Amino acid sequence: MAQLHLHVNFVPPGEAPAWVREKWVGLRLPMAQPSAEPMTKLTAGVLTGPRSFLARLLAFYKGRLDVTEGYLVDAPGAFDVLESAHPEAAAWWKGHRPDLFRPGRKLVFPKGVGNVVQQNTHGS
Repeated sequence: MAQLHLHVNFVPPGEAPAWVREKWVGLRLPMAQPSAEPMTKLTAGVLTGPRSFLARLLAFYKGRLDVTEGYLVDAPGAFDVLESAHPEAAAWWKGHRPDLFRPGRKLVFPKGVGNVVQQNTHGS
């Protein structure tokens, strides 16, 4: 069985400090989408964006969300990979956005920061 991963080749844009964003480069992050094709998603900054469903709905109606073409990544899985390679960068995320470590949370990495690879998983 193959699982899609995003291999990060370039520093992604965003509101996290540059040194934190640089730590994603070279990592393979588990994707949370069924296809290797980029998706179009509404996004907001990790520090300044809305955090609750209601705040996100209000931001949508006020036109305060950005349209991003990119890849949906499983946030807890991505942070596990980041923590193994760069614990100090994962600690920054835990300190600033602990909510993203919950199951089901996702991150969007813009198209162009990496490439999709298939990684075989072993199981029954």
